[in-house]
Amino acid sequence: MERCRWAEGDPLYQAYHDEEWGVPVYDSKKLFECLMLEGFQAGLSWITILRKRENFREAFQNFDPEIISNWGDQETHTLLQNVGIVRHRGKIEGAFASARAWKIIEKDQGFSHFLWSFVDGKPVLNTWKNLSEVPSKTDTSEALSKALRKIGFKFCGPTSVYAFMQATGLVNDHMLTCPQNPQN
Repeated sequence: MERCRWAEGDPLYQAYHDEEWGVPVYDSKKLFECLMLEGFQAGLSWITILRKRENFREAFQNFDPEIISNWGDQETHTLLQNVGIVRHRGKIEGAFASARAWKIIEKDQGFSHFLWSFVDGKPVLNTWKNLSEVPSKTDTSEALSKALRKIGFKFCGPTSVYAFMQATGLVNDHMLTCPQNPQN
């Protein structure tokens, strides 16, 4: 058995793969954090975000949407000065807008319930034999992306949403040869 090849070569990647990636997440605020980090990752490598994750958590008050939904120009200015995070105005302001959208979904039906409803409440278990089989997006990630954007989320295109679904266990894309694949 060997872990998924993308996680080789860096101890931080390996730990993330072995302990977090693909493990089902049901906590609404943790799901929000993961979705925001995927948005910040757009156009960058995931290892960049992993290396900055603790800085992001500190800068964004642990991605508490109740707090950052009220942020505006002053917080944007402060965050743009923070070298420990990805300093992209659109992504920063998008996180604020997404927090406001999170509050709408959370109040209406619960953010976790909303997300998990796209996979009928249980992880999709894929049976990939090699990395080249794994899609960058699916019909489900496109539908979820569209639903999120309609409510006001930003930086959540279908590719980012699929990566989010993989990371939070809505989809399990561990290779069949990986010890983390639940079918082993």
